[in-house]
Amino acid sequence: MSVKLVVCEKPSVAKAISAVLGATERCDGYLSGGGYVVSWCFGHLVELAQADAYNERYGKWRYSDLPIIPEAWKYAVSKDKAAQLKILAALMKRSDVDTVINACDAGREGELIFRLVYDYCKCKKPMQRLWISSMEETAIVDGFQKLRSGSDYDSLHKAALCRTHADWLVGINATRLFSVLYGTTLNVGRVQTPTLALIVNREADISAFVKEPFYTPELELGGFIASGGKQKDKGLTEAVRSACDGKTAVAVSVKKQEKSTAAPKLYDLTALQRDANKIYGYTAQQTLDYMQSLYEKKLATYPRTDSRFLTEDMATGIPSLAEAVAGALPFMAGGALSVNASQVIDNSKVTDHHAIIPTATMPKADLSALPEGEGNILYLLAVRLICAVSPKYRYSETVVTVDCEGNVFSAKVKTVVDEGWKIYEQAFRNQLKQKNDGSGEDDKALPTIAEGQVFENVRASVREGFTSPPKHFTEDLLLAAMETAGSEDMDDDVERKGLGTPATRASIIEKLVKGGFVERKARQLLPTDKGVNLIAVLPDTVKSPALTAEWENMLKQIERDEISDSKFMADIAAMTQGLVTEHSAPLEQYKNLFASASQGETVGVCPRCGSSVRESAKGFFCESRSCGFALWKNNRFFTAKKKTLTKGIATALLKDGRAGMTGLYSEKTGKTYNATIVLDDTGGKYVNFKLDFGKKEAKK
Repeated sequence: MSVKLVVCEKPSVAKAISAVLGATERCDGYLSGGGYVVSWCFGHLVELAQADAYNERYGKWRYSDLPIIPEAWKYAVSKDKAAQLKILAALMKRSDVDTVINACDAGREGELIFRLVYDYCKCKKPMQRLWISSMEETAIVDGFQKLRSGSDYDSLHKAALCRTHADWLVGINATRLFSVLYGTTLNVGRVQTPTLALIVNREADISAFVKEPFYTPELELGGFIASGGKQKDKGLTEAVRSACDGKTAVAVSVKKQEKSTAAPKLYDLTALQRDANKIYGYTAQQTLDYMQSLYEKKLATYPRTDSRFLTEDMATGIPSLAEAVAGALPFMAGGALSVNASQVIDNSKVTDHHAIIPTATMPKADLSALPEGEGNILYLLAVRLICAVSPKYRYSETVVTVDCEGNVFSAKVKTVVDEGWKIYEQAFRNQLKQKNDGSGEDDKALPTIAEGQVFENVRASVREGFTSPPKHFTEDLLLAAMETAGSEDMDDDVERKGLGTPATRASIIEKLVKGGFVERKARQLLPTDKGVNLIAVLPDTVKSPALTAEWENMLKQIERDEISDSKFMADIAAMTQGLVTEHSAPLEQYKNLFASASQGETVGVCPRCGSSVRESAKGFFCESRSCGFALWKNNRFFTAKKKTLTKGIATALLKDGRAGMTGLYSEKTGKTYNATIVLDDTGGKYVNFKLDFGKKEAKK
């Protein structure tokens, strides 16, 4: 009897799909039953090989070897994932497996994860594609009933390969180029570098900002205040005050207008990350992690989406879903909904996935059992769904224009007509004990005023204010900037603008923080000296958002078969070659910019080349750029034993080749032990270590 092999992106997804398919028999690395074999990857099982896989000499960083442009791409598998890849390869070769189903996440990266494994295992069996946006049972069943041929997604696969190959080319070559030129490791990336430039430029604008005063004349008119125009000249404003104080003012016009504010759109990932940062202080990565868990628990739909609308086939189910979700929220008790599903339906604005919403499983779940972070994110999704399908917020706006001695003043106030969707948002905010959102519902009402009304003996004054500097980037503000970065340089018909995608922006921010280019302080993202210096030496080619915006547009064209992948890669190779050719020496004014940063305290002598080994934030490195010797502080050997490679240990290893340590943790037994760490350097990319227990310990 033949069976179908289903390959998922993660074990948790495989477990959910297996339960629906009836594959309940647990085996080593997969589940079986019901005519299916369900297995999984651990994210990217197969990845692009490092540069030295193409030539040993690339193990050292030299300008003469640049650019590194492979003629044929090589791939590698990390040791900790090799066993699962072996299981998948064996399953694909099984004689009873007649079809392989790609059930990895429905998007560009999910397609890449599966195809790299499929090709690496040299599988030739028929391929089908599962494309779903929810892990609910009904969605999975529907998805398996609508499986498509894997070849329908060949263009998506080409775009995914182009993206990863191009990022490798620019990242490897630009990082090595500028690191060699300036004598310190400078990580350069197609998306992360322009993002860093946004942060650096914002801080430069704040530093250069000069606070300037401005002055506003005001009239107190018995129950309300009318304001004149702002002036930089205090003398002119004082003249207006002097002319009006104690005089007569006349209401020359009273205009009342009905206005409304439409319900907010549903969440895409970036909008959700922004609100989670504003309200809870969560980082973009934390929000994505919480969302991924909710998705795998079948409580929310697929998170990595850039759409804020739903498809037409979902319209009929939205009213009942909204009502059920509202019933699950404690602050919505007794509230009656008026649902207009058409407000959230637009097929033309849905790409790979629709907006993020709670699933029908959510109202039935025990929300109190969720971790706090997941619960908070789920509440955001629930409230947004309810608001998005609710009536407009309607209010009347009254504008009174007053003349006093030839000077014009005005007052404006809003009066709520129908709270609409805002009543639910306010109920949520009240639960959070947050202040009113500032939309004006609590503004003091104007007294009844008629045109031509006279105000005798008015009191005039001057209110002083100051211009404000740009705000420091929080993750909320940075995500907003990343979404629109470079838009002004792109044509109107470009499909996707900005830096990165909803799926990648969180990881980009984390890379900048972990790389020491950006630091978090009180929810703000601030550039370090290293980050500022890096942007100073880089050309616009790699730090302008226009490059990544152009790439995203071209990748979408590849997906639609409008341009060839070969042309795209030829253009990237030419750009990389030009970058190396144009930058053969450091800019003179920045030649010694990184000298102080690279001259950390000496801890010993390099066992490979005899140069000094100096300490930095991430480890202990040979000061010779061409050597490559490094003792990383987060080395897996030490972290697995719950120890840190300290300066004292590094000094001993470099001096004697060995260092005694106590309290080393055993992953097998959970107990601790004492041993001597032995430096076992074979000259490769990474330094190895051994344990020496001595003769007595060895006998044991």
